[in-house]
Amino acid sequence: MFTGIVEEIGRVERIKHGQHSAVLTIHADTVLEGTKIGDSIAVNGICLTVTELFSHGFSADVMHETLNRSSLAGLTMGTPVNLERAMAADGRFGGHIVAGHVDGVGKVIRVRRDDTAIWYTIQAKAELMRYIVEKGSITIDGISLTVAEVGESEFSISAIPHTVSQTILKNRREGDLVNLETDIIGKYVEKLICPKAERQPKNTITMDFLSKYGF
Repeated sequence: MFTGIVEEIGRVERIKHGQHSAVLTIHADTVLEGTKIGDSIAVNGICLTVTELFSHGFSADVMHETLNRSSLAGLTMGTPVNLERAMAADGRFGGHIVAGHVDGVGKVIRVRRDDTAIWYTIQAKAELMRYIVEKGSITIDGISLTVAEVGESEFSISAIPHTVSQTILKNRREGDLVNLETDIIGKYVEKLICPKAERQPKNTITMDFLSKYGF
């Protein structure tokens, strides 16, 4: 589990591509403290398992599923990334509950300054927008943020200068893709309220069906 409070900005040092997977090597310092092989580190909000450790970095395997659902496939050598270690049981809960399991990607469609704040408007698909509510929590590239406005196919967040300066938000421009993780509590509540919804067969009774059987 993570909190969405980014600890440092790392840098992609190497990408080894497989047929449908990849191995990422990330330059880092802060998140290496106390980290062991097998521990979890969120890279741009995606929970990855440390497979190798170096004096100034670590490597992690990226599965086919992860590449398909996130923006990691677009990383190149030298790309900055947000990093956060998994939360310790006795740690301070500074953000919100973040699983590190990205639901999908969004697209930055507008960036504007409002006095000291910077607003980012993100376009997302309907299956993600249903879980995004005004004043609720959203994780963008691993950053815990509060939703300020919600439209039909987009939402906006207002970030303080500190958050922007300490994360890769400062590099985001219109047209960039970002990883999104919606509030996990909302998804569980929906599943508990409608436990059979996904198992019910689709309605196959149509006018043609009724005509065929004499109705």
